[in-house]
Amino acid sequence: MATVEGGSGAARIEPSADVDERAAIGAGTTVWHLAQVREDAVVGADCVIGRGAYVGPGVRIGDRVKVQNHALVYEPAVVEDGVFIGPAAVLTNDRYPRAVTPDGLPKGQLDWRAEGVTLRHGCSIGGRAVLVAGVTVGRWALVAAGAVVHRDVPDFALVAGVPARRIGWVGRAGEPLRPAGDGGWQCPRTAERYREQGGTLVPL
Repeated sequence: MATVEGGSGAARIEPSADVDERAAIGAGTTVWHLAQVREDAVVGADCVIGRGAYVGPGVRIGDRVKVQNHALVYEPAVVEDGVFIGPAAVLTNDRYPRAVTPDGLPKGQLDWRAEGVTLRHGCSIGGRAVLVAGVTVGRWALVAAGAVVHRDVPDFALVAGVPARRIGWVGRAGEPLRPAGDGGWQCPRTAERYREQGGTLVPL
């Protein structure tokens, strides 16, 4: 049984889930059927790890994170609080993958260096999106379903496509922002206002 720590109430780990005894699972977290959480991974409080999801060795996941069904989070990814990872999304860790060395021998652990993806506070990754090793997705950003992200995503950016490009801005509620009369941006749900600064968005 994995370690249970912090949070609100006991963690719930389904019997069919494969949670390494060296992993730490925060209280209030649910690990669903057939999910795998590897050794030395840390999953925070009040998270949901969906059916068939994979969390690699040493991955760090914050509090109140949702990893949906069949999402793959490869080490050494860092996922901050409040992040959403959609179904079948993939956080990769090898920019130039090969099964064998140039000599044709099977690659071992010492033949490559894992490079993790970083997901900042509150961002969301759409279903079946692929994030290339080493990229960072900024705070409250939104990656559209099916996108392939090969470079960093600014805070509050909405990116889509293959390769992913910024097509707009989103607020903390997740909805696309509308232009405001003063040259800034406004959330249609919360009325929060934002302004562009240095290639990113800043709440007012």
